[in-house]
Amino acid sequence: MAKKTAKKYYVVWRGLKPGIYHSWDEAKKQVSGFVGAEYKSFTSLADAEEAFNGNYIDYKGKATTSKKVFSKKELEEIGEPILNSLSVDAACSGNPGTLEYRGVYTETETEVFRRGPYEEGTVNIGEFLAIVLGLAWQQKHKLNMPIYSDSRTAISWVKKKKVNTKLKKSKKNEELFYAVAQALEWLKNNKIEVEILKWRTDAWGEIKADYGRK
Repeated sequence: MAKKTAKKYYVVWRGLKPGIYHSWDEAKKQVSGFVGAEYKSFTSLADAEEAFNGNYIDYKGKATTSKKVFSKKELEEIGEPILNSLSVDAACSGNPGTLEYRGVYTETETEVFRRGPYEEGTVNIGEFLAIVLGLAWQQKHKLNMPIYSDSRTAISWVKKKKVNTKLKKSKKNEELFYAVAQALEWLKNNKIEVEILKWRTDAWGEIKADYGRK
């Protein structure tokens, strides 16, 4: 029986049409014959999304798999996730594509909020909005739980109170950009009083708010 090939996602930073492609055939069309093309494969869509919002030089020559085998000592040092917390995640069919996001209690995976679908969004924008909504939701309900996200980019945007997306505003995503503007306004006028933590997918598996569509 032939061994199943692992799914890969291809980030094209420089090419005919930069973006994230779900097959090498599509990515190859963007970089073949293009002088100075910059591209790389990733083993998860989340990693590809994060890389596309970064710089090629930060990924050139580095391993791109999010899976890792840890020693017992390393796992002890990483520890377990805080169960009394909120986990958020976003799902996007394409890049850009139809976007939705949600938040759940980490311990029980009970959904506490969900937004979308929005037309023409990206995962990192969804993750950003989910974190901010999680902050606002906790403030409203007078709670103080850590928030987990598996997107370093979105966490950075929240902490810097600035969204650095390559997504262009259009008729299709006016509602989404309005939501981003509202989130930035909330961050401007409110103090962040809970921890925002990076979910360790490499050690803990998929975040509890994951949509299970990878």
